[in-house]
Amino acid sequence: MDFTLNDEQRQIYEYGALLAQKFDNAYWLDHARRHAFPKEMFQQIAEDGFLGIMVPEEYGGAGLGMTEMALFMEGTANHGIPLLMMVVGPTMSLAHIARHGTEFHRRELLPAACRGEIQFCFAITEPGAGSNTIKATTLARRNGNRFGLTGEKTFITGADVSDYCLVVARTKAHTEVSRKTDGFTLFAVDLKKKGVEMQRVKVSIPLPEEQWTLFFDEVDLGPEDVVGEVDDGFSILFDSLNPERIILAALCCGIGRFALRKAVAYACERNVFDQPIGAHQGVQHPMAKAHTAVEMASLMTRRAAWEFDNKLPAGASSNMAKYAAAEAGIEAVDAALQAHGGSGFTEDTGLYELYPLVRLLRTAPVNRELCLSFIGEKVMGLPRSY
Repeated sequence: MDFTLNDEQRQIYEYGALLAQKFDNAYWLDHARRHAFPKEMFQQIAEDGFLGIMVPEEYGGAGLGMTEMALFMEGTANHGIPLLMMVVGPTMSLAHIARHGTEFHRRELLPAACRGEIQFCFAITEPGAGSNTIKATTLARRNGNRFGLTGEKTFITGADVSDYCLVVARTKAHTEVSRKTDGFTLFAVDLKKKGVEMQRVKVSIPLPEEQWTLFFDEVDLGPEDVVGEVDDGFSILFDSLNPERIILAALCCGIGRFALRKAVAYACERNVFDQPIGAHQGVQHPMAKAHTAVEMASLMTRRAAWEFDNKLPAGASSNMAKYAAAEAGIEAVDAALQAHGGSGFTEDTGLYELYPLVRLLRTAPVNRELCLSFIGEKVMGLPRSY
């Protein structure tokens, strides 16, 4: 068993340090506080070739896998640059379209997205259904070989800066199917189409990416907009949902490391009672415990990514990674705040703003209870709990 990264993987992992020379945590934090999307940084990432990590070379990407995407996310977060648009765009949408999209999607949209000329977001959550996607009511009704998309999706990251949205819809209502997973279809929806409107969801977390509710009113779609097979979208949906869990686990691990690194530096230089506070076990042990949790979560994240890349069942590892990393990220940021004392809550330190982000990721996009239910039932063989 070899845990060594190859040269290319190491370069990807260390890219965050290079990016931070120009677009550092202070840059990210300024945009997060203003809810302003960091266009210059995102374009730099595009120019450096990292938006298409999981897109085949023939469509303008790098032809790499989930492991490399997770290393990119963890590496940038290590330097205080958590990028949620890398989750919904390059990880969940572009990689999915590369595997299941039409020739138009692959030949026209993917190269433009890899260059940063267009952006994608991802829409699955609905106000009424929440985590119970089976009860989704957004419906694309057939009209010959075309569809009229009507419904509502919420908590859509970055919809305002996106050109297309990968939308999970029903082409058959859940009351009309023999199996509850039948009747799902994925569409690449041009957000400029007639019948698409959006409204901001005012989330009280400092982030550069904002959340939106999308409203669809008889949006005209055709076969050219379908990603995968009509009515069979659920079978390929986890090509997007497992990567979402993996990539967010990587983000949490990176944020945990960034916070702890700041705390270690502060605890080494801050003297109280004639010695550095880091010499006191009451300060040292919580940080050491959090560091251990972060590194354990990182290992599970890399295992999940490896399983996904090798076309092995990745659901168990993905859910364990997401659960462990969110908890570790919260523990790490909390330990860092406690070590800083009152200064941890000042704007100059820029540490407290990380807490609501990692706390959010305990709840979203899949909450810890659902992760634990999956582990309990699918991994341990316990009775179904929901």
